[in-house]
Amino acid sequence: MKTKNKKEFDAVEFMRQTRDKISEEIADLDFDQIKEYFAKRRPKTRIMPSR
Repeated sequence: MKTKNKKEFDAVEFMRQTRDKISEEIADLDFDQIKEYFAKRRPKTRIMPSR
């Protein structure tokens, strides 16, 4: 059995780290503060796929 190469970027691990970081940042916020938190971090423009 061959050994697998190490991934340069692990999307699952990145998502878990990001989720945990956000959870820590919003842990003590109320609902309105959480809405404001995400509104500030939402991109102002959307990237649309080319057709």
